[in-house]
Amino acid sequence: MDSVLTYLNTTTSIGILSLVITILIYLLLVRPFQVGDNNDNNKHKEPPMVSGAWPIIGHLPLLHGAKPLHITLGSMADKYGPLFTIKIGSRRVVVLSNSEMAKECFTKNDVVSSSRPILVSSENLGYKRAMFAFAPYGSYWRELRKIVTLELLSNRRIELLSHVRVSEVQASTKELLNIWSTQKNESGYVLVDIKKWFAELTFNIVLRMIAGKRFFGAMNSESEDKANECLKSLRESLRLLGLFTVGDAIPSLRWLDLGGHEKAMKKTYMELDRFMIEWLDEHRQKKMNSDASNERDFIDVMISVLSDAKIHAFDADTVTKATTLAMIAGGTDTSTVTLTWTLCLLLNNPGKLEKAKEELDKEIGKERNVSESDINKLRYLQAMVKETLRLYPPAPLAAPHEITENCTLGGYDIKKGTWLMINLWKINTDPYFWPNHLDFEPEKFLTTHKEVDVKGQHYELLPFGCGRRICPGISFGLGVIQFILANLLHSFEIVNPSNEPIDMSGTLGLVHAKTTPLMVMVKPRLSSKCYKTM
Repeated sequence: MDSVLTYLNTTTSIGILSLVITILIYLLLVRPFQVGDNNDNNKHKEPPMVSGAWPIIGHLPLLHGAKPLHITLGSMADKYGPLFTIKIGSRRVVVLSNSEMAKECFTKNDVVSSSRPILVSSENLGYKRAMFAFAPYGSYWRELRKIVTLELLSNRRIELLSHVRVSEVQASTKELLNIWSTQKNESGYVLVDIKKWFAELTFNIVLRMIAGKRFFGAMNSESEDKANECLKSLRESLRLLGLFTVGDAIPSLRWLDLGGHEKAMKKTYMELDRFMIEWLDEHRQKKMNSDASNERDFIDVMISVLSDAKIHAFDADTVTKATTLAMIAGGTDTSTVTLTWTLCLLLNNPGKLEKAKEELDKEIGKERNVSESDINKLRYLQAMVKETLRLYPPAPLAAPHEITENCTLGGYDIKKGTWLMINLWKINTDPYFWPNHLDFEPEKFLTTHKEVDVKGQHYELLPFGCGRRICPGISFGLGVIQFILANLLHSFEIVNPSNEPIDMSGTLGLVHAKTTPLMVMVKPRLSSKCYKTM
């Protein structure tokens, strides 16, 4: 998006040849279209078109600005209604923004709205769309999702890997305690970047479950350097996956790569693929070793299940690498983002933080540590996480869908090939369903909205999407988030070091992460014996 605007404002920077090509395309191929048409006069009634589209690039200038895209599109929904159309270059995109439309879309039209468009990012970062999150709807996607669900994300598998989550949370808590003991100030607190702590902990949990290894806290600098390199590349991939490039908007101009986004995607892909190749080779070597551990991780399972077979034109190694990367990226950053936003909201609402600690003291006490079996008793903590997911869904716009057959939605005709964007944030903050819709009020999930969950069955709350393309890792993600949060709030006093509210600005990309670090003051709040038993 930025690259298109730069092009418009400084055409000389891309050369006269590019300018001539663009003018020729406009004159010969792009038929000027009327903006703000009265669709009632058309033979087929289509969702209202947002006014103000530019020739060639459509509404891209309107989508550029300081505000996150989901908020900009939410403002458009207030003006044009819950289903409206924008143009991204030559692409027609329908934006869906309320629960009734979502229910109709993902029940009546679920099959025809469950595919993915071909994007520059999914081709370059998704192993030519072998990554199941970006694969078109069909037999390949169904087969991969089945493997992922049964072998990693089933309730049985999650329970079997409980020891991984417990040991990693305990190890990270000890590391935080060690930092406190050596660096605490005169007030008994130590300043830490808790966002970084969340990221390293969730990365270790996910990596152990999927690849059988841990990077952070492995007692060698080389391991942590590799971990930081991998995390940096993962975050860059998620940023790039949230971009619409010139090639997406105007396929004829893809070769120009204005802004260099495709070049950056290829570079990031090579960095991540290097890790995938290394881990795959390690697992094959381990399989040949008779002394290898009996505990199998997800890569072991993928190697065993796929063998050397081809799956729908993809070789086994490509499928294994693409699926492994999808699980690591999805499991790490979404959990980190939700944990970070939850703590931000608690620090900006200290009364809510006190309620959480009171519940922990009542249900757990200060003489033992939180166990996973305790989470079901922590109703207020669960409500806090729900409320955070309502206000700050990890991917506010999810990944775009593509309509594969002509259909009707909300009384409008939607043509085959139309892209569909779901504004999850706008749905989650609809004032019709949510009084004080932008306020952080976990109590609603203990009273008026206690029956509402986040698993895609209540269309007014869809932080993980819904329908066939709903996130398959909901149970796993919630379990990790709640367990980490409960242990942190139970084990440490946490204070905002500043008198100013926590900065709530977020990054632009597929995942809406906090832009700045989250610096907090912490000190232990339990009896010393609790930390010794970790």
